[in-house]
Amino acid sequence: MSRTTYRCTCGARLEFKQDLEKEFGTTTPNWKCSDCGTPVPSQTAEKISHQDPS
Repeated sequence: MSRTTYRCTCGARLEFKQDLEKEFGTTTPNWKCSDCGTPVPSQTAEKISHQDPS
């Protein structure tokens, strides 16, 4: 299975859970770039959040 990556508008490459920030308070979590706080598409963020750096 290939890795999912996402290039944020700030230029950050999001590849692992630590690259994301989870926002609670809604029915489904909203994910943001940990560098700039820009929202990340939820389907992409969910895939990234389950990837292991090893």
